[in-house]
Parts: sequence; C-alpha cells; structure tokens
Amino acid sequence: MAGTRTPADAAREAVVEAALARLDLDAKARLLSGRDMWTLPALPEIGLKALVMSDGPIGVRGVRWTADDPSVALPSPTALAAAWDPDLARRAGTLLAQEARRKGVHVLLAPTVNLHRSPLGGRHFEAYSEDPFLTGTIGAAYVSGVQSGGVGTTVKHFVANDAETDRFTVNNVVSERALRELYLAPFEIIVENAHPWGIMTAYNTVNGTTMTEHHHLVNEVLRGEWGFDGYNVSDWMAARDTVGAIDGGLDVAMPGPRTVYGEPLAQAVRDGKVAEAAVDAAVRNVLRVAARVGILQGAEPVVTEPPETVDGGALAREIARRSFVLVRNQGALPLRPNSTVALIGAAARDARVLGGGSATVFPAHVVSPLDGLTAALPEGTLTYAVGADPNTELGVADKGFELRAVCRDREGNVIGTGSAPNGQIQWMGSDLPEGVTHEALRTVELTGTFTPRDTGTHTFGIKGLGAFRLTIDGTTYYDDVHRPAEDDPFVSFFGAPVPRARPELTVGEPVEVCLTHTVEFPEDAPMKVVGFTLHHQEPQRDPDELIAEAVEAARGADTAVVVVATTERVESEGYDRADLTLPGRQDDLVRAVAAANPNTVVVVNSGSPVELPWREDVAAVLLGWFPGQEGGAALADVLTGAHEPGGRLPTTWGSLTDAPVTEVVPSAGELPYREGVFIGYRAWEKEGRTPSYAFGHGLGYTEWTYESVEVTGTTVTVRVRNSGERAGREVVQVYLAPGEPDADRPPRWLAGFAGVTAGPGERCEAVIELPRRAFEVWDETTKAWTFVKGSYEIQAGRSIADRRLTTAINV
Repeated sequence: MAGTRTPADAAREAVVEAALARLDLDAKARLLSGRDMWTLPALPEIGLKALVMSDGPIGVRGVRWTADDPSVALPSPTALAAAWDPDLARRAGTLLAQEARRKGVHVLLAPTVNLHRSPLGGRHFEAYSEDPFLTGTIGAAYVSGVQSGGVGTTVKHFVANDAETDRFTVNNVVSERALRELYLAPFEIIVENAHPWGIMTAYNTVNGTTMTEHHHLVNEVLRGEWGFDGYNVSDWMAARDTVGAIDGGLDVAMPGPRTVYGEPLAQAVRDGKVAEAAVDAAVRNVLRVAARVGILQGAEPVVTEPPETVDGGALAREIARRSFVLVRNQGALPLRPNSTVALIGAAARDARVLGGGSATVFPAHVVSPLDGLTAALPEGTLTYAVGADPNTELGVADKGFELRAVCRDREGNVIGTGSAPNGQIQWMGSDLPEGVTHEALRTVELTGTFTPRDTGTHTFGIKGLGAFRLTIDGTTYYDDVHRPAEDDPFVSFFGAPVPRARPELTVGEPVEVCLTHTVEFPEDAPMKVVGFTLHHQEPQRDPDELIAEAVEAARGADTAVVVVATTERVESEGYDRADLTLPGRQDDLVRAVAAANPNTVVVVNSGSPVELPWREDVAAVLLGWFPGQEGGAALADVLTGAHEPGGRLPTTWGSLTDAPVTEVVPSAGELPYREGVFIGYRAWEKEGRTPSYAFGHGLGYTEWTYESVEVTGTTVTVRVRNSGERAGREVVQVYLAPGEPDADRPPRWLAGFAGVTAGPGERCEAVIELPRRAFEVWDETTKAWTFVKGSYEIQAGRSIADRRLTTAINV
C-alpha cells in the first residue's frame, strides 16, 4: 500500500542489509538512541554519517535554537490548508527541502496532521484542518514536496495528539471507528500517496497504551496494514520503557544521549528481555532512511539532482495571500485607489507571523502590515495608531536590545562568548559557544544595552529555571532562584515569564542590561540544556486613551483597517486555550472604530478560530492566520486588489458557547472522545448549530455561477462560470450525503475538491475523483472497512453551507 519497490529501492536495500550485518549489538543499540538533541550517531565502520533532524513545519530551524541562524518562515499550516491547493503545499515542501539541505538537515520533523478536534486546542495553528480528507491531501502533497528534495519527513504526532493539556500523561479514550475514520485517516492517506520516510509517535496514551509502545497501532496498522517502511521516532522524551518501546515498534528514542535505548537496550537483549531480531528490524528502518537521504556509503540517495531553486520570500508571500480568507465583504475591499487608510492595532506594527513552540523559526526579516501598506499605498494616504495592545504579558527582549552571551567558569573567568540576537538563550546538547564545555560552564551573562522606544515604566522579566540575577542601569532588581511550578520538562521553553523589574526609562537613552544565569545540569536529565529568556514589555498606556486615538484616526480616513491578534500565551505548544476571545481590549477597539467609520476592515491575525462578536458591524473581515515573514506584503497585495484573497476555511469558526466539542482537559488522567466521529462541521450539523463561518467558506473579488454537475462512475464534473468582472480562482467542493439519514453517520462529508481559475465570463470544469473510502465506514464488529451501498447525493458548492448543485448516484 505504501508504494511499489523499484530496482533502485532493491539496490539500497541490499546496501542496508550488508551494513546491518557488519554491526555488533552495542553499535546497533547505540544507533537507535539520539547522540544529542537533534542527531543520531555516526557509525564510520559502515560508512554511516550522523543523521540530522530539525523542527518544522513552517521553516527549517536547524540544530540551533537562535535568531543568529535565520530561516525562511512560511505561513502556518492552517494557512497552507486554507489555500486548498495540494500543488502549493508541494511547492512549500520543495522549498523546505532546499532550506534543510542548506542547513545540513536530513529529516524534517513535520508535518503535523493531527485534527482540530476542539477549537480550544492550543497547537491547532500547527495542524491543517478539522477534516481528515483535507488534512491528508494537503499533508501528502507537503511530504511529496519535501522528499522530492531528498529530505525525509516525519509525519506527526501518531496518533490522537489533538490537545496539549497533560499531553505527556493523558490517556485518550477513542473508539476504534473514530480512530479509523478520523484520526488515523490523514496518516493513512499520506502513507498511501506520499510514502513518507518517517513517522513520529506522540507523547499521549491511546486506549491505555502509550503511543511509543503501541504495538497494535504501529506494528499491525501502520506497518502491517498500510505497509509503512520508514523509521518511527519518538516525540522528544516520549520514550519511557526499553522493552515496551522496542516491542511496540519504536525505532529511535530522542533526544540523547540518555534514552531508554543505547546501553539499556543492549543489556535488555543480553538479559533475554528483548529479541535481537527486534533491534535488527529497528536498525534496518533507520539505515533505510539514511540510504534514502544519502548518508550511507554505497547507497545511491533517492534524489541525486535536487529540484530547481525556489525563491523563499516570493513563495512565502504567495502562500500568505492565497491563504487569506475573506469571510465578509460589504464592498469595502479591495481598497479604492488613492483613498486614505487608518491602520490600527499593535499587531499591525509588531506582527505575529508564527505560533509558539517547536514550530518557531527565526526569519532574517519580517514584513509587518504597517511595512507592507506603507510600501504599497501612495505617500500621505496612510496613518497608524496602536489602538489596543493584546500583549498583556511580556515578550522576548528584542526591539531596542543589543545583547551578547558571556560564559564564565566557577572562578569567574570568561571561557567563551556567543551572539544573542534577542533575549532567548536555548543551547541544547553540544550547541555551546566555541570553547565552552558543559563541565567548565558555571554562569551565562546575557548582557548589553537597551534603547527604549517610549518613556515610562518598562517591565523586565525572566523565563527559565534556576538561579538568576537581573541588573538594569546599575541596579540589581532580582537575585534569587526560579523553581518549577509544574511537572513539565519544557516549562523553560513554553512557560510564562515572571516580571522582575519595573524601571523608569527615557526614550532614546540607552541603559545597561544584564541577566546572569547560574547553570546546573541535573544528573538524571536526559540531555544538557542551557535555556532561559530575558523578557520585556514597553510602558502600558491607558487603554481608553489608545482607543480614543484610534477612533480619531479612523474618523478621518476613508477606510479603517484594524489588525487584531492572539498572543503566544494564547496559541502555543504546551498548553490549550481557556476561551476563544481576543486578548486585551481588542473587541472594544473594533466596536469603537466601527462606530466611527462604517467602512471598517478587520484583519484577524490568529492561527485558529477566535470569536468575532462584532463581525456583523464591520464592512469586511479578513482572516490572515499566522502569515509568515512576508505577511505584511501579502496583506497589502490583497487589500489593494493586486491579488484576490484565495483562502477557504479549513476549519469551522464559531463561538465557544455553540461549539459542539470543547473538552480538552482530562479527568483522572483520561480524556474520553465522547463525540465519536462527530467533530468539526460533522458535529455542528449533527447538533443543528449555526457557526459564524462554515467549513469551506471564503469570498474572492469576483462571482461564480455553478452551472451543472455530472457523475460518471466515481468521477464528478462540475461546470462553473466566472460571472464577475475580474479573473479569479474558485475552490469547487464536493460533499457526499447518504440518501437515507443515518444517526451513526454525518449528514454529509467532504469527498473531494479542485481549484479552477477563469477570467470574466469564462467557463471551466472541475473534475473530481471520489475515493472509495468516501463510501466506507469502519465496522467495529468485523474490524474492517465496509462499503456502504445505496443512494447518495453529490453536492457541489462553495462551502458545506453553500451547496449549489446536487445530483444523485447509486452505488
């Protein structure tokens, strides 16, 4: 099912078997355990180089968590899915392979294809959609693109890793039918159509078995039924038991050097607890990936000539504008030529272009909405006001800071220095400044100057664990120890910063800043990490004054464009959301601006749904996701009409009160998926609830007339006409609805889609092949897929709520 073996595959397999035969038990066990944070060990005796992995999915960070090593930052996965264009996803993957090769990375830890089960999932920006078919289709294209560049992927997180609360320990209780029809489905589509070289197993437990030891789902389903032949790597620190992991089909335990594999695995074989054949099978999978990416001597890599070079900035801009979803437009967009615009919102100046956590990369530059519109609009037609700042917490010290890291030993001697482009230090494993060793390192001083952008009370804070001393302008404000408030190994990365100093500073007058961290490496830690962050918040002005200034700016302009946003404390890896409201006073801001200017356009800068209580009171609403490094330029393209917004919703947007599935917090360690197969639009329709904006919805700058639909076998042909006044792209969506209502099945589900383009007055055809699986259900009695015969309606349209044409078929 995972693909037909070619002569080149057979040749690589022969090299793999020969290499495996030359390894002793200790070398084999060592290969399956991370050497450090991101790599597997080299084995020179068989000509094997160290295999390097890196986080994705919007960019390739490389092995260093630092802004000093920049990466192209594409829009978030929700944005990529919103384009409903597999070819665009494939091109994104090709670019990321190019970035990986530039950084010496062999395997990208992406894509994330977990589902938007509940809108409260804090990491949804990193996944594609609530729909398994759309998720699998976009994910398969992404994987194909990355691997076309000779770089491996690890599709993650296998499986049911759909929320962040207690993610290390939660037991997700999921029916077999829901697993098959929803949560496993994207992985199955990708394995069948894109043949990924890796899978990452999740932290969580499914139905009582932790995923790194899940023999049934990994060995019997993933490898057995689907024919997956790549390697299976644990999520970082997810592997818990040597015997359970190897018997459960886990090939690689990351990160190193201390894992449940390596020496413990070799000893388990000697003690008779593990069969050496199980170790051989895991090593074989790792060597196969190494051969495919070209780091095993004697094996020809799958890709010998990488694809042509991709312009990263241009592609990031294209994906962004094609992902923007115009959900409401009362004639406000595109902007009229030479009209005046009041741009409002803190996120318009300091753009949020990506989500927090493992998806973080550091682009060389970011185009904010203010930058993009300033460049695109005639001089003198644009004004700016902050309006309301959603950042009620501190952010990483960045603008106005010039910092460096100074490393000292126990005697206070300088043993090395490193650059620090911002206030975040994340040195993992061997990633230390030149000349510095873990044994010698005692303190790290993050030191330099800060030049304020505003006069007033500035707030400085610290994120991290251990002893810290914070000194600003010669005054020590904090000298004590930060202790963990919760049992989370990643609290230093994803926890909240703690305010520690509030000095009065003057705009333009530099002050000395120094945060000193005393480094401790616990003996039982699986890896050695130096991780802490200096945070900062500018003086907080009275919110009512800021809103009043924005109202005045809006009143004097032809159009007001308000950018509202979430923050890293709202959407990030590591925690779920408590609600769907915009942080701070942003809702008040929109209402006030809309009252002053009826031609108000709201741009929503979030990775996943937020409530929009004012949506009917404004002239236009544009969903901009986390748009990547070129987001501001893409926004200008769309607002001015140079390009139309091309996106359609990959997930339903509505209020939390109406949302059918909201449970993400476990009880007594368990999270039951009570809703079964009814999530997303399936659940909204079953419950008879009307969302703010339906799955698949999105407007362009032209109009489309649906003229006819025909079905031949399982091929659906939909004819549409561009009945507007400018060229455009339409996403024709086909939904399958059973002729006889069935309470156990959704009223309808997405069965296929296709994008078409046409000029004014032109007709075109969307040809969509219905997959057999669209007509099947998982039978929990027979434990097999069952083709459900009978009559079905083929419903073609613009969204699940806007179905234009219907025809019937019998199967």
